[in-house]
Order: sequence, then structure tokens, then C-alpha cells
Amino acid sequence: MRNRGAMAVAAVAMAAGTLSGCSSDGDAQAAPSKTVLVPGRPGEPNRTEVAGPREPAEPTAAEVGFMQMMITHHAQALEMSALAPDRASDPRVRSLASRIDAAQKVEIATMRAWLKRNPKAVLKAHGRHGAHHAAMPGMATPEQLERLRNARGPAFDALYLNLMITHHEGALTMVKDVLDKGTDVTVQQMARDVQSTQLAEIGRMKDILDH
Repeated sequence: MRNRGAMAVAAVAMAAGTLSGCSSDGDAQAAPSKTVLVPGRPGEPNRTEVAGPREPAEPTAAEVGFMQMMITHHAQALEMSALAPDRASDPRVRSLASRIDAAQKVEIATMRAWLKRNPKAVLKAHGRHGAHHAAMPGMATPEQLERLRNARGPAFDALYLNLMITHHEGALTMVKDVLDKGTDVTVQQMARDVQSTQLAEIGRMKDILDH
């Protein structure tokens, strides 16, 4: 019995010690900081500073613009690809269009979610670059889209592939404009994903046209 009592007292003491180390505002869950030595200038003593986690840098206007414009850019690729099931004659074209449709829908959802998470950066970018939607490279004209809607069979295949190659090349230009012009992990990774995916798809489309 005495052993049980001693164990209970020890458990209470440990719990009290743990609670005494936690503040009421939740500081115990904050990331730990550390003290670093900062050398002084000649003739001045060294000093110590507390180093801890820093707030991530705010997304740049270039990153906000990239995400906003790429949503519109992708939307046109979806519009073009939606025509393929009923109009394309080459199964490779239908398969490619299906992959583009699936992948870019996911990317659009990711970009919209990112913009929703960064309202201050979006507002700031709008103030500086209100006309950032003015020109997007690679976009098909209304006349080209109308021709694509009216095309069937091999004519559709060739027109779709040529328009989509130009469209992808425009996206690569947009990627080049944003890569390494910011620090946001999501944007920079998205740009690299677009770059690698669309480079591969351009190669695939050119191969279909050649064979």
C-alpha cells in the first residue's frame, strides 16, 4: 500500500511540474527558439539574439498573377479538349485530350484554393497590376476556336494538336516569367510541374503529327 501511495504522489508531482511549464496562452506548443551569438563590430562586444521560426515571405505579385492567369489559360485548354471525344478520329488524340482535361482540372482547383488562402497578396497584386490578364501567350483566338468546333476527323486532330502545342508553349513562357521570382513553395512547385508536364505533352503531340 505504501508503494502505491508513493507512486501516486510521484505521478501528481510530475503532472504539476508539467503544467507549471505551460503558460495559459499556449506558449508550450510554440516552436522552440534558440540563442545565437552575433559577433560585434570592431571595438564592440559580441551580443546574443534569440533566433526562432520566421513568418514565411508574402507571395509576390508575379506569383499571384501567374496563378490567376494560369486558371484562365487552363480553362481554354479544357474547352478545347472537351471537343475531342466527339470530333477526333485518332485515339491518341482522344487519349491526350482526356489526360489534359483530368490534369488541368486538378491544377485549377489547386490554384483557386491557393488564391483563397492568400487574400492579402491578391489584393496587393491587384493594386499594382490591375491589367495582368491583358495578354496571355498561346491563347487561341475566337476564330480558331470556332474552326476547331466545326472540324471533324483528321482535320480536327491536326488543328487540335497544332493549337494545343501553341497553347502549351504559351504556358511555358508564363512559367519562365514566374520561376524564381518569388518564394512561395506551392507556386514555384506548380510552375515546375506545368513546365515538365507540358514539355512532355508537346513532344507527344509533335510525335502524333509526324506519324
